[in-house]
Parts: sequence; structure tokens; C-alpha cells
Amino acid sequence: MISALTLLVFLTLAAVVVALSVKRIPEGQVYTLRRLGKPAGTLTAGTHLVVPLIERIAHKISITGYTLAVDERMADDATDARNLRGRVWWQVLDPERAEAVIDRADDMIRLQLRDAVQRAATAEAQDLRSRNQRIKQTLNTSLRERGVLVTRVELNLAA
Repeated sequence: MISALTLLVFLTLAAVVVALSVKRIPEGQVYTLRRLGKPAGTLTAGTHLVVPLIERIAHKISITGYTLAVDERMADDATDARNLRGRVWWQVLDPERAEAVIDRADDMIRLQLRDAVQRAATAEAQDLRSRNQRIKQTLNTSLRERGVLVTRVELNLAA
């Protein structure tokens, strides 16, 4: 016969395994799942079962959007430097593609932003709204393949 203590230990262990298996994903988020270290898909909003020790949550990705504050000094040429200030709003469109870059997405967007601002600066003189729209389009051209979409750009370039 199994002792009462052994039965209690097994029941407690079973309860812990069940508790670790149930994952509740809130609205507006997607979790990426890894099975034995390899990508296994995504979990959308709702309650899901995950096999402990075999599957794990790799990233918790908000699909409602992010805001990137920008405050940088940019050199136009050897003698002219300007301050770039503002915000860039972006969101994840494809969590499976974005999983590879989500940890460094802000840095990736900043790098692409510098290039986009320089391209917009070389274009003919235009108003602030048109320039921001052009920057947004340039960013989206390079970021869309990574599952990321820039939804809004509000930047000011001042001396």
C-alpha cells in the first residue's frame, strides 16, 4: 500500500505540474512558444496548456503597439549637427517573424531611422508633415519583412 505521505507528495507534484501547464494570455498580446529550444508557434489571447520542461514561452509580444522616444544628435555634414527629437509609434504585425528581432527592435528602428532621416533630408525641401510621412514609408519598406510596421512618425529636426 502507498502511504498517506507518498500519496500527498504525488498529488502535490501533480498539482504543481498542472499549475505550470496552464498559461493565460491577455488580450492584445501574443506569446511565442519554443519546444525543445526550437520555434513551435504562437499562443494568442486565451487560456492554453503548455507542457512543462518541454515547451516554454520565449517572448511576450504586445500587438497593440509600442512608442519609441527619439532624442539624438545627428550630423548632416562635417560642420552642421542637428538635434532629432520626437516619437515613432510601431507595432508587431507578424509575431513569428518579429520574434527574431523583438529584443532589439528599438535599436533596429533607431538605426533605420537615421538612414531614413538622411534620405528625407537629401530630398527636396518639404514641410514637416510630408517629411515625416516619407520617413515612415522608408522605415516600413525596410521593417515590414521583419513583421514590424511603423504606424506614426512625429520628428522635429532642429539646429
